[in-house]
Amino acid sequence: MDGRTGIALLGAVVISLAPGVAVAQEGSAGPGSPATPSVSSLVTPGSGTASVNGLEMYYEVHGTGEPLVLLHGALVGIDLSWGQLMPMLAETRQVIAVEQQGHWRTPDIDRPLSYAQMADDTAALLGQLGVEQADILGYSMGGTIALELAIRHPDAVRRLVVVSAGFAPEGTYPIVVADIERLRPEDLIGSGLPESYAEVAPDPDGWSGLVERIKELERTWEGIPAEQVAGIEAPTLVVIGDSDAVTPEHAVQLFRLLGGGVSGDNEPTVPDRFAILPGLSHVAVGMTIPTWFPHVVQPFLDEPASTERGT
Repeated sequence: MDGRTGIALLGAVVISLAPGVAVAQEGSAGPGSPATPSVSSLVTPGSGTASVNGLEMYYEVHGTGEPLVLLHGALVGIDLSWGQLMPMLAETRQVIAVEQQGHWRTPDIDRPLSYAQMADDTAALLGQLGVEQADILGYSMGGTIALELAIRHPDAVRRLVVVSAGFAPEGTYPIVVADIERLRPEDLIGSGLPESYAEVAPDPDGWSGLVERIKELERTWEGIPAEQVAGIEAPTLVVIGDSDAVTPEHAVQLFRLLGGGVSGDNEPTVPDRFAILPGLSHVAVGMTIPTWFPHVVQPFLDEPASTERGT
């Protein structure tokens, strides 16, 4: 496995380079059929930036309905991560997608990347949009941000979907960690990633800096304490591929910390769910989200309130 493959395992997945994927422009309406919105989801569809924690954070809003926030992986932005999924989701949901510090349309600032800070930035953005509570879906880096969001801002999260992500460094295969550390910014030239970044980034020459930010994030991350994970209140769906970058043992540990891992025929079940997608690597999980989302994630998000924790 070379460095290009290794960094892809952080979430740099090009799943929407095909023609016909539209990105909302300032003030434009997103795709999808209107649904009955809740009070917290009356956000005007379109795109823009919000000043949060010293950052000019880019976001897009598509459709109307109950809010669903999408958190991308490393080294990609909204259109590369969610371009094929958003039109489908926006038929029944209000989809809010963000771009984290230094990624695509959100400029970098003078502070290191951290999962906790990115969670705080996301919560601040939702607050500015007037979204009191939302379902959260995060893939790879975005999945760990989602965990931090549920821990640090529990009132903002109704249901949580963590895809191909862990809560501690030891949950990632060592070969993945090694490949990320060896990665050079130029290794991805020709993949479409730096080229796409340069087309929309405020600093078209910032690609090398972003790669180094991600490497430093992975190098210095100490993980989320298990007791904090165990305290997550939002019902959570954990999803991995059977050949993911995250080990199955770690994903099971995450599920057990949330209260899962009981015999449903003999004990009260918990509102958390666990899914292993067969035959899928980390990259393949991201590339195929539009295929498995309706069968794996949508039923979880649509579960009745009686399955909420403590009810």
